[in-house]
Amino acid sequence: MKLVELYARICYAVRIEWLSRREAARRFGTDPRTAAKMLSFSVPPGYRRSRPAARPKLDLFVAVIDRILEEDKGRPAKQRHTSKRVFERLRDEHGYGGGLTVVKDYVLARRQRQREMFVPLRHDAGHAQADFGEALAVIGGMERTIHFFAMDLPHSDAGFVQAYPAETTEAFCAGHVAAFVFFGGVPASILYDNTKLAVARILGDGTRQRTRVFSELQSHDLFADRFGRPGKGNDKGKVEGLVGWIRQNYLVPLPRAASLARRFGDRLRGHDAMIGERLARDLACLHELPFALRRL
Repeated sequence: MKLVELYARICYAVRIEWLSRREAARRFGTDPRTAAKMLSFSVPPGYRRSRPAARPKLDLFVAVIDRILEEDKGRPAKQRHTSKRVFERLRDEHGYGGGLTVVKDYVLARRQRQREMFVPLRHDAGHAQADFGEALAVIGGMERTIHFFAMDLPHSDAGFVQAYPAETTEAFCAGHVAAFVFFGGVPASILYDNTKLAVARILGDGTRQRTRVFSELQSHDLFADRFGRPGKGNDKGKVEGLVGWIRQNYLVPLPRAASLARRFGDRLRGHDAMIGERLARDLACLHELPFALRRL
């Protein structure tokens, strides 16, 4: 307790009373170097190792543990090795003579280092995300599956949705054109999943080979493309959210229409700034429509 009080007094003397570290050390009868260390913490930090603890028995088997955990990545989650099972295999198959605790500590630390991290996303104005959704609807008196093209401007959350009979190249291109006309401009870039409508092939280095039709669409409307990681829908979470919102709010119960010529309006959600202000920034960053689209 006295040591904690000494920390507080030295910190107060230096930071509030403006004493020098040497003067504070002299007042409280401690070494200036000790006082300098105290100023780095509000309370005693406890014992700190100057280097990692030695693991003479375990270090010989680290490569084996790493291999086991790497192989686990391709296994079902419920059939992966626990720390105890790793220990048992080391002991029975490789002659490990150390304890369980040091194995558990290593496995835990390694898994924490490799855990996927999440950081808040920043969405600059003038960029978009696009995707297709699927739902049931009654069209012309018949229940059928419809495919709706969705485009979202993440900065403002303005969204456009248009339904089509199928997820085809024609619907993909028509959806872009309708969205550009609806927004009154072309986004600087659009984020997609790796749909075959846009990506013909993913090369070994991750480079995408675009389909001819998609390349022609880009050449005509002049927008950059971006693609999410395969199997990672959260990379384009804004448009995924728009697809889900449309399905839950417009398509429940099953909608009925004489035809698919129905356009859903834009969807806006609140942010720190007024939605109109954010949408104005989005629209200010869009490219002009190609001349051929200005007449639509």
